[in-house]
Amino acid sequence: MPPTRVTIFIDYQNLFGWARRCFHKPPVPPEVGHIDPLRLGQLLLARRRSPSSLVGVRVYRGRPSPNLQAKSAAANDRQANVWRRDPQVTVIRRPLRYPKGWPSAPAVEKGIDVAIAVDLVRLAMIRAFDAAILLSADSDLQPALEIIMKTRLSHVEVASWSGAGRLCLPGSRLPWCHHLDEEAYLQVQDLTDYTKIDPAEEQTLLSSTDGLPPPGHPRTPRTM
Repeated sequence: MPPTRVTIFIDYQNLFGWARRCFHKPPVPPEVGHIDPLRLGQLLLARRRSPSSLVGVRVYRGRPSPNLQAKSAAANDRQANVWRRDPQVTVIRRPLRYPKGWPSAPAVEKGIDVAIAVDLVRLAMIRAFDAAILLSADSDLQPALEIIMKTRLSHVEVASWSGAGRLCLPGSRLPWCHHLDEEAYLQVQDLTDYTKIDPAEEQTLLSSTDGLPPPGHPRTPRTM
């Protein structure tokens, strides 16, 4: 039997926020909590019970306005470019929405949950994967999971940090959840501060072809 074709769907800001709450004590620097999507996808595949192959990792997140937050937008762009160095990673970004009270009121993501839900159902309908793993605690994504599972379009699993919320169907513990503890987090953690990266270092990161930074680089994952 051929391996199960798996696609990973990451609600990045949701995953980032929960990592900060679950594994770091306040005050937490703004650059702390980032992860490497490809390494996370590879870790999840290794934990599946059946032989699996990675179709791709899809990362969904907001993008700051270059006019209003030039430094944050540049850091966001650098990080997305590093992720995209591997063709298995697809980055889907939407502009942040800035309320009238900004900057006292923070900018917020708009349309990310809809983009994930649409892609989950669309790609399941065309049989682009045999199984999907969704990383998000956003309950707005629950209807998409229900549709796929009730119509049997595809097998679906979810994943969450230990101590974080998890998605499940009403009145059940389905779908299967991969609970990722601190050891798993440290294996996929990205320690780069993309607001301070210099051009030479950026080229080094972009030239990496094995999904890992050079030995000794700050993005190298920590071990317990």
